[in-house]
Amino acid sequence: MSIRWIPGNAFTLLENGEAFYPRVFEAIDQARVEVLVETFILADDKVGQGLREALIGAARRGVRVNLLVDGYGSEGLSDAFIGGMTDVGVVIQAFDPRARVFGLRTNVFRRMHRKLVVIDGERAFIGGINFSADHLGDFGPQAKQDYAVEARGPIVGEMHRFALRALEPPRRRHWWSRRSRAAENPPRVGSAEAMLVVRDNHRHHTDIERHYRAAIRLARRDVVIANAYFFPGYRLLRELRNAARRGVRVRLILQGEPDMPIAKLAAGMLYDYLTAAGVQIHEYCERPLHGKVATVDDTWATVGSSNLDPLSLALNLEANVMIRDQEFAGVLNERLEWLVAHHCRQPEPAPPGSRKLRRLFFGVFVYHFLRRFPAWTGWLPAHRPRLQPWRPKGQVIPTDTESSAAPDDPPGGQEVARPGTAPTPENDASAEGGQHARHTA
Repeated sequence: MSIRWIPGNAFTLLENGEAFYPRVFEAIDQARVEVLVETFILADDKVGQGLREALIGAARRGVRVNLLVDGYGSEGLSDAFIGGMTDVGVVIQAFDPRARVFGLRTNVFRRMHRKLVVIDGERAFIGGINFSADHLGDFGPQAKQDYAVEARGPIVGEMHRFALRALEPPRRRHWWSRRSRAAENPPRVGSAEAMLVVRDNHRHHTDIERHYRAAIRLARRDVVIANAYFFPGYRLLRELRNAARRGVRVRLILQGEPDMPIAKLAAGMLYDYLTAAGVQIHEYCERPLHGKVATVDDTWATVGSSNLDPLSLALNLEANVMIRDQEFAGVLNERLEWLVAHHCRQPEPAPPGSRKLRRLFFGVFVYHFLRRFPAWTGWLPAHRPRLQPWRPKGQVIPTDTESSAAPDDPPGGQEVARPGTAPTPENDASAEGGQHARHTA
């Protein structure tokens, strides 16, 4: 994966499951060669069943289909749910699946948190939306507010190559095996420049956070960040304060009705520090905020899976797309402005008498503990998370290396790893430890 701006792309903002799922299912129904899907959560509900049926239909048409789910976020899928896909050739793999011990889940370390779909190497979707019904408005008060994008153009080739390297096949592929005929270099279709930026535990530990900081540092007029779990490092906080002090309007849209109260508590410890420099805080109160998006000066934007908290910034495998395009940034900014105007409130400042005590408690203990615990957990004995083929008990994977269900070698002749071997760079998490609960999806 190359970290560079790629011109000639077009992006469509997809807000919530109502916009996201129909477009993804339509794209899968139209797939001719290959479907690659990565998701943290796949649920056995109406949304998960919709994805399942779309993947089964594609596999029956002869399309190569590879699905990667997280072993923690997608635990508990039944043999019937999985078997209906593997029976027709869908390759399903789980990131670090582990059995429960005394009823407790033990695979809380190092989550595969990306949400990425690539169709025929020509069309891609990336964002924060999982395949579960809690991203639909009819789920009720706990339905999540979230965002994704549909991408076309050369950036899809970059996403395709990344996904091929990250999705390990269930058996060895040889140089004479059939290679993917999906498009590797889609033609230019628009004016947007874009960059795929990932966080892993190998070569790209801090890439997403560094791009946020660079964009904020260059801001001249306006910064809007909507993030579900906000507790970044000191350097990003400093860039936000510096931007506000030089006259940039800096606004943060954070959770006002969180799915986990601790998320609001942690972010609230930063309020005094940020507002003292002129940063505006807005709490979204309509329902739980799950978005991970931002705009700067109506020209730069990002959409992806990464929260701005220790788990996403120091532990999990994440993927964001950075976009330089006035039209797209304007659309996203308009939607965020709508949230601020209709469904947000500004928190009341802390009483003066308690402010010093809060800052002391925050600065000396809470902040440093929460920021440093990922590194501390890395000192503990840890295993290397691996991808494992997921199929119903007793089902045997065919040995024919030319099976249409198997993914092909990535571009450039580089062989991808298989279960039982060392992880790929994108999925290597041996250097760091940590945990990611389902509620921070």
